[in-house]
Amino acid sequence: MITDNQTIRFEDGGAYERYMGIWSRLVGEQFLEWLAPPPNERWLDVGCGNGAFTEMIAERCAPALVAGVDPSEGQLAFARTRPALRTAQFRQGDAMSLPFADGAFDAAVMPLVIFFVPDPAKGVAEMARVVRTRGIVTAYAWDMLGGGFPYDALQTEMRALGFPPSKPPSPDASREEALRDLWIGAGLTSVETHQIAVQRTFADFDDYWTTILGGPSVGGRLAAMGSAETAELKARLRARFPADASGRITYTARANAVKGMG
Repeated sequence: MITDNQTIRFEDGGAYERYMGIWSRLVGEQFLEWLAPPPNERWLDVGCGNGAFTEMIAERCAPALVAGVDPSEGQLAFARTRPALRTAQFRQGDAMSLPFADGAFDAAVMPLVIFFVPDPAKGVAEMARVVRTRGIVTAYAWDMLGGGFPYDALQTEMRALGFPPSKPPSPDASREEALRDLWIGAGLTSVETHQIAVQRTFADFDDYWTTILGGPSVGGRLAAMGSAETAELKARLRARFPADASGRITYTARANAVKGMG
């Protein structure tokens, strides 16, 4: 039995892109449709990672300025290679202590990040601080406790085999009700929440398996499994994800979103 004592770290921007970047864009598209932000805003992407969502802001929101902050320099290095982000401002930093002045932005977003923040309330307060009066403070998060995480089935089967994946520090913050309470608690107004469901298709089971091997929260655990356990895990996952006539695998993930005004 392996105990859950590892910290989830995202350092490889390329591996993260395949594992989560695609999911991030799928949910990000629906999130931006719901948010419908005005053009010419100064944006901050908190926990920007490898820039998957930051790129969407640059391409879809006609921003006046785009900035991103993340604790991983490796992820930031990948973000800087994205053509749409050549003029973006990236800084290494902590969501609970943002390296920006009060009111420096018109909009701050925390995409798929809040459950990784040890003190979510502090993270929301920091976003509210760096956004101007009547600016947008927003986020979306996989519904971690409601089975909405894209690789929830994988994690469930890994736990059943005695190889539990690492857990984020604040999974409760991903609940719709918790997000609403955090936003209201930070003094934000006009708070609204929204549920998002997205689907992703893998070419076949091998495509899915190769993708999860690079997953930061599961890759190390998968590598630690013996051949018998690996074979059993594959069999369980094949049963969970029946392929269509072309061999493709499609399944759904769910996220909760929230927005409020500073």
